[in-house]
Amino acid sequence: MLLARGSGDDPDGWLWALAAVALYAVITYGLTYRARVRRGSAHPARDAVHDLKDREDSQPARQRHISRLIMLGGALVVGLTALLTSGPLRIVVVGLAGAATVVAWAYYDFRTARRTPAPQ
Repeated sequence: MLLARGSGDDPDGWLWALAAVALYAVITYGLTYRARVRRGSAHPARDAVHDLKDREDSQPARQRHISRLIMLGGALVVGLTALLTSGPLRIVVVGLAGAATVVAWAYYDFRTARRTPAPQ
């Protein structure tokens, strides 16, 4: 008797999702840090971390929906590229498409976040 295996047994999907979230966090932190340095913050690294923590409710509903559409559209593009390619090309193309999507998503969220002035 053969038992059906679910897709939950394969950790690769979770690893790709965690990699996308980690890449999003690193890019967002880097953009926020750079903005803090340009504004002349005395402690840009600490201020960037506080800005990330304070951004949870900073987007209006319309911008939050656009952000989610970018995320879901990117997931669709990555899924289609994975479906349409095979072999080693699949890994390269899916990785590049995923990275480009995460960069676009993080950049949009960074550009639409409410700005707080640098402490003086």
